[in-house]
Amino acid sequence: MRAWLKDDILYLHREDVPSYKQKGSIVRNNFFWALKSISCYAPKGSDWEFDPEVWIALSRMLLSFTTSGYLGTSETMLEFSEDVPIPEVLRSVASYL
Repeated sequence: MRAWLKDDILYLHREDVPSYKQKGSIVRNNFFWALKSISCYAPKGSDWEFDPEVWIALSRMLLSFTTSGYLGTSETMLEFSEDVPIPEVLRSVASYL
C-alpha cells in the first residue's frame, strides 16, 4: 500500500486500501474493518489517515494479516518513497517503492 507522511499523519493511498464487498472474502472484509476501525479518517473514495497513536496497532495488524497467508504482501506492506524516512514503529511492515 502506497503510504506517505504529512504533519505526523500516515496516509494510505485510496486505490490501495481494501474495500468492503458484501459477498467478498471474510478475510478481506475483516482486514477492511480492522484498518478502518483504527484510522482517524477513512471516507469512501479518499486516502485513509492514521494518527501516530495507532501506528503500533497498525503495525501489529499488518504483521498479523501478512503472516496469516491469506493476503499478499502488496496488500499488507506499506510502501514509502525513498525520500521519506520510515518511522521506527512501522519499519517491520514497510519498504521503499
